[in-house]
Amino acid sequence: MSLHGHNLVGNERLPGTGASFRGMNPATGAPLEPEYRDAGGDLVDRAAAKAQEAFFALREDNLQKKLPAFLDRIAENLQALGDPLLRRAGEETALAEARLVSERGRTMAQLKTFAELLREGSWVEARIDRAQPDRKPLPKPDLRQRLVGLGPVAVFGASNFPLAFSAAGGDTASALAAGCPVIVKAHPAHPGASEMAGEAVLQAARETGMPEGIFSLLQGSTNAVGEALVRHPLVQAVGFTGSLRGGRALFDLAAARPKPIPVYAEMGSTNPVFLLPGALAERAEALAEGLHQSVTVGVGQFCTNPGLLVAIRSSRTETFLDALGRRIAATPPGTMLHRGICASYRAGLARWSRISGVRVLAQAPAGPDGTASAALLETDLKTYLASPELREELFGPATLAVLCDAENDLERMAREMDGQLTATLQGTEEDLVSRPGLLHRLEERAGRLVVNGFPTGVEVCPSLQHGGPYPASTDARTTSVGSLAIRRFARPVCYQNFPQALLPEALRNANPLGILRLVDGVATREAVA
Repeated sequence: MSLHGHNLVGNERLPGTGASFRGMNPATGAPLEPEYRDAGGDLVDRAAAKAQEAFFALREDNLQKKLPAFLDRIAENLQALGDPLLRRAGEETALAEARLVSERGRTMAQLKTFAELLREGSWVEARIDRAQPDRKPLPKPDLRQRLVGLGPVAVFGASNFPLAFSAAGGDTASALAAGCPVIVKAHPAHPGASEMAGEAVLQAARETGMPEGIFSLLQGSTNAVGEALVRHPLVQAVGFTGSLRGGRALFDLAAARPKPIPVYAEMGSTNPVFLLPGALAERAEALAEGLHQSVTVGVGQFCTNPGLLVAIRSSRTETFLDALGRRIAATPPGTMLHRGICASYRAGLARWSRISGVRVLAQAPAGPDGTASAALLETDLKTYLASPELREELFGPATLAVLCDAENDLERMAREMDGQLTATLQGTEEDLVSRPGLLHRLEERAGRLVVNGFPTGVEVCPSLQHGGPYPASTDARTTSVGSLAIRRFARPVCYQNFPQALLPEALRNANPLGILRLVDGVATREAVA
């Protein structure tokens, strides 16, 4: 597929009119062809208007029923792009081919998961409470409820997932599944891979008879395009994966609109790992090896990277830190996704190391420009709690060990730390059952709890929760991975005393879709008498 540097607005391929930019090879610093230009406000208006028209068209049952085939075809088209997509994504991000093959598979799995969810149909959470005309003192009306799509959704591509959280990634898939047209703001670090994936989506739309405007992709190197999207009155929700600063800025913009809209932002997380005494006594070396792999995989550029270790100060803890430090010091430098991320990592590491009470236990040798060196730092609980900057995510291959002086400090740490995507407990059975308070505190602070494992690696399945209390995300009730992600882009609508012919199929007595419904408080697939 040839790249043209265009914005994709419905079925149109349009050049931008703003600042010019190119994708950059982070390993060499060399610019990549073609040149892109920021989409102007006219293209934002055009994409939003087309998305609104598509949204109304999608309310028709015959188009709704085509959505599963549309999602499946997107997955097939991504696969058909073959090596050129992987090669371009690798050139723009320095991610290894094996990683990108895995990420493409994950992206396709997300799309197919939502296609199957739609085919089964119960995601609309149909509820029926039949009328009781003879009820005293007042008759009860017939009430029926289902979920419907919110409207056009703006999705922001993530820097660290050029496929799985980008043009055709999880936010796009879940919004489309809810019947919401999507306008993607491509990440400027991988405009070429975004254009290729966007073309695959539009090809799938044409092949399956979707309305024009169900998908658009806008390019932009500055914040202007994203801000215009969030402010646009036709956009009804936002999906974002990235930094706390970026997510909070979009959240504030959306809240300041005359008619505020939800922003589902997955942001910063340090993903603490609590190392309990029994585990350190039994398997310090194995823990050091596992954590080294988890901290440094992908040059530490995962949102579930374990950036915080918590343990009680002891000789066993020192043995573990020595073992981890040896591995950290021997880690080759790795090329980060782009030069901006690398500069932020280096600056953040330097800032941490200057804090009184923090010391660098181990650091790998420095590499060339664009590369990051792994690091292990140590501090005490008092310093950690008194230093707000240590609570912030340091995106890269570094982790901070917080050493506690007493058993009850573990629970205090869990109680006072910020919201997290994940929290991990490494311990023996005795370690775990003897500390119920610690587990309860972590339930309050994290979206996913891990026992005797490592937080990196996200399984795409219905049970997965990828979100957590602020600042991990802007809404701890939602997930950006797994089938429940569809709920972010839907709202309940109640139909009172509707005749059967006017009801959506999901709520008709005969249950023509065969879905699971809550009828008078009882879950059933049976027809209503």
